[in-house]
Amino acid sequence: MDGRTSTRLADMKPRITERPSVFVIGSSNTDMIIKVERLPQSGETIIGGEFTTSAGGKGANQAVAAARAGGNVTFLARIGTDMFGDIALDGFRNNGINTEYVVQDRHNPSGVALIYVAKNGENSIAVASGANSALAAADVRKAKTTFSNVKVLLLQLETPLNTVAFAARLAQAASLPVILNPAPAQPLSSTLLNGLYLLTPNEIEAELLTGVHVNSETAAARAAEKLLSQGVRNVIVTMGAKGAFVAGNCLRQFLPGYKVKAVDATGAGDVFNGTLAVAIAEGKSLFQAAAFANAAAALSVTRLGAQTSAPTRKEIEQVLATGKFPRPYRRLPFALNGNGSNGWPGLTSKSLKKSATIFSES
Repeated sequence: MDGRTSTRLADMKPRITERPSVFVIGSSNTDMIIKVERLPQSGETIIGGEFTTSAGGKGANQAVAAARAGGNVTFLARIGTDMFGDIALDGFRNNGINTEYVVQDRHNPSGVALIYVAKNGENSIAVASGANSALAAADVRKAKTTFSNVKVLLLQLETPLNTVAFAARLAQAASLPVILNPAPAQPLSSTLLNGLYLLTPNEIEAELLTGVHVNSETAAARAAEKLLSQGVRNVIVTMGAKGAFVAGNCLRQFLPGYKVKAVDATGAGDVFNGTLAVAIAEGKSLFQAAAFANAAAALSVTRLGAQTSAPTRKEIEQVLATGKFPRPYRRLPFALNGNGSNGWPGLTSKSLKKSATIFSES
């Protein structure tokens, strides 16, 4: 979105005085990132990449993004009793996230994602789910009281689908709005879709769910209509740098993307959804919330990493007010063997003592 589309959003004022409460249920991974000139083809080895590690997982990314955008966030997830789990837990706490319902699983390792990031910002990702695959309805049931104490529930699909569906049912029974980011892409039942407050597919996910090839604003509108006809109350089809199509009650509007120099698109969708949840929780309209999230996601692609790229509320509001972005940076804001920012302390000699069993378990 450019400065001409009044996303300076004076109508979003006054600023909130109480942090909006958001409940995120989902995955937590450690991202192992290799920066390369281009993504390797099948069977190809590329030499000369730069290796870094970063906290990730769609649920954790969205929880951190929501917290950094000003949300009072509670996170429910499963992690291992390994160095990756310990570091992730410290990261959540350092970002001010309530970790009461983050379970350290004694039987499964923490999730791991292997990520290639090309020079042009494109990425390719493979995930070993580990403890994420063990997240169960029983874990959600233990947090039942939280459904009555928050404004929004945010879900994704990197944990078992039956657990996601159970959480959605509990939320709807408590009249709690549910935002479902249907990623990674997979078919969803009409039972799950019906009654959702908001569904946020990207082009690939929208096509899987509707059969519409989303390659234009018009196609995004058609896909959104199909999803609305299945009982979803609101839909935002995200289209990367192009922007997003926002559809809800008496609303059909395209939100143009910002023109920025992309460094890494990893986690941009998660930043969009986490900040979107905060904006919805504090009472912004659907379009205002989408504009807030759009600016946050654009900021995130100018930085390397998933959680490390999530902007602060001050940064998001500055972009909305000025249309200007800070200078991109191409290195993660921490060293591999030292302490860094955003709650990710890197791989220290102490944490490496636990590493011997990680890879054999994964």
